[in-house]
Amino acid sequence: MTLEGMGRTDAVERGRAAFEAGAWNEVHIVLSAADREAPLDPPDLERLGIAARLTGRGAESLEYLERLHQAWLGRGEPDRAARAAVWLAMRFLLEGETARSGGWLARARRLIDESRGETLERGYVLLPQALRAAFEGDAATSHRLFSEVAGIGERFRDRELTLLGRMGEGRALIRLGEVPRGMALLDEVMVGVTAGEVSPVAVGDIYCSVIDACDETFDVRRAQEWTSALVRWGASQPQASPYRGSCLIRRAEVLLLHGEWSGAVGELERACDCLAGPPVHQSIGAAWYRLAELHRLRGEDEEAEELYRRASRSGGDPHPGLALLRLAQGRPDVAAAAIRRVVAEARNPRMRAADLSACVEIMLAANDPGAARTAADELTRVARALGAPLLQAMAAHADGAVLLAEGQPQAALAALRDAATGWRDLVAPYPGARTQMLIGLAHRALGDEDTAGLELEAVHQAFAALGAVPDLRRLDAITRPGTAAGEQGTLTPREIDVLRLVATGRTNRAVAARLGISEKTVARHLSNIFTKLGLSSRAAATAYAFQHDLVPRAT
Repeated sequence: MTLEGMGRTDAVERGRAAFEAGAWNEVHIVLSAADREAPLDPPDLERLGIAARLTGRGAESLEYLERLHQAWLGRGEPDRAARAAVWLAMRFLLEGETARSGGWLARARRLIDESRGETLERGYVLLPQALRAAFEGDAATSHRLFSEVAGIGERFRDRELTLLGRMGEGRALIRLGEVPRGMALLDEVMVGVTAGEVSPVAVGDIYCSVIDACDETFDVRRAQEWTSALVRWGASQPQASPYRGSCLIRRAEVLLLHGEWSGAVGELERACDCLAGPPVHQSIGAAWYRLAELHRLRGEDEEAEELYRRASRSGGDPHPGLALLRLAQGRPDVAAAAIRRVVAEARNPRMRAADLSACVEIMLAANDPGAARTAADELTRVARALGAPLLQAMAAHADGAVLLAEGQPQAALAALRDAATGWRDLVAPYPGARTQMLIGLAHRALGDEDTAGLELEAVHQAFAALGAVPDLRRLDAITRPGTAAGEQGTLTPREIDVLRLVATGRTNRAVAARLGISEKTVARHLSNIFTKLGLSSRAAATAYAFQHDLVPRAT
């Protein structure tokens, strides 16, 4: 954009007005154009940098911060120059560039040390020091420094600095084992965030820290509550994108558990874009892995396989997801070998719980109930030690699955009902449906076919609504053995994908474009589908898809 038809002074005024209105794209367009004509004054340069950050222009915003630092120095304002240096130190530290972060921090400290007396900026200079102590695992030092930050913020009545300090205090307390006190502090901080007491940039940083703490403590209820609150906040800031890539992964996990799979895909794709660099962030592997998991759950095996490979190439472990994919592909021996290796390794509690849950499922399918029982018992011990509702629901599901395999359907029902209650409380429809399927099978094992039929019918509807194609196939194989053997049970995951898209009225070309394959391959899949299902036309295939709930029905 140029300033044609508008004087530079008018453009700057327009940019300031847009800043107050939260129109970040307009701020960036107008002020960057004015800046090209003549360098902006420091306050307007700061506004431009904030707009760049909030509209996803991270590298550009760093350039503005560096210029802002120099501009304040040139005006003889060392305290303000120091604050710009602090934000640079924070940004580089969060991006893993510790040397650059240390350099900017040293410059900020020198400028503050040259000042006389207590100043607000001394509190800001402590922020990267406290954060670095946290990253290095020194929770006690981190807690002390963040407490100092909060105290300085309160003395100078700087609400944003106070809340940043309290946030750090809360995270440090959690790592010191004082989880209730730490989470209470984080709740207090988030109340301030949603009340508009901090800048939009700080909103993203604080929320990302809080959501990380929820992940650390398996507190998915709190994560859901604050994520919903931030979604509402985002509605008032539609042009802002203040979240880091790793934060988007956590948001996606909340959406995934909540059954909002499309939203989770969108967040993960944004995370991949943010983390792809340059430089490539170390969290990119986690983003690829989570995206692979979503494709696996939807039966998109080729896409999942490629994403697991990307995660592995980025230094991450593609398991237990890849092992579960192998199980879904009818290769239980391969899945069992992989999960045995994974479970034998020591991993952090979050990954350990997922590993043990997958181990139970895989070992039962591989006809090794002893190994499944061992894994289920360990998961129960982990859940009891940590006391998190998510882990308790996972453990109850695993225990119920093993009890059912051991021929104890009545005992299995008690465990599975506990799991179902936990999933309902967490508003987790997918794991809830998987537990309900086992409840239906337990009723069947007890001879109660009526109740079993009602439970399994509800499960079918839940899986269909989610688009959980592999689970639908598994359910059909269990509930309609005659149909599954000669019909749907023999379709490959890709053939299911093609059938679903054809049933929506798409042409072969449109199906090919959607799945990223050739029209010739689509035609081959259709031929196989017609042969396996005994059909002779696309219309018959469409009718079959709707009869078997492979396509969500209009409401």
